[in-house]
Amino acid sequence: MLSGAQQAGDTPDYGQGAQGFAKRFGANTADAFTDIMIGGAILPSLLHQDPRYFFQGSGTTKSRIRHAVLNPVICKADNGKLQPNYSSLGGDLASSAIANAYYPESNRGAGLLFTNFAISTAERMAASLAQEFVLHKLTHRPSHTK
Repeated sequence: MLSGAQQAGDTPDYGQGAQGFAKRFGANTADAFTDIMIGGAILPSLLHQDPRYFFQGSGTTKSRIRHAVLNPVICKADNGKLQPNYSSLGGDLASSAIANAYYPESNRGAGLLFTNFAISTAERMAASLAQEFVLHKLTHRPSHTK
């Protein structure tokens, strides 16, 4: 879907047609792969963090929104204490920086790097909100019997 939306907006500057779409799809796949590997595997292991989103499910709507929105910037360390989510933020930043190697020259630079970083972090917040308020309703939970 992202590649299709980018194709419609002709961004990044890969051109139109099947070749432009294929380049966008490849770039989006590489973005996701580097973010998952760096922000979801390498940095969490090195920094002893757990950057995953954990469904809260109870409390006020305000507390649940706060929990979801703060997840990309605050996580639990292996010792159980809250700390800055260096893993997710570092993964978003590293993925955006690596993208400078394969995005068209007109779509490179510090400004675009930080724009992509901000967009990735905002996407993570939106995904956390969706998990908290929408997706949990679609997930099967086994009933606990005693």
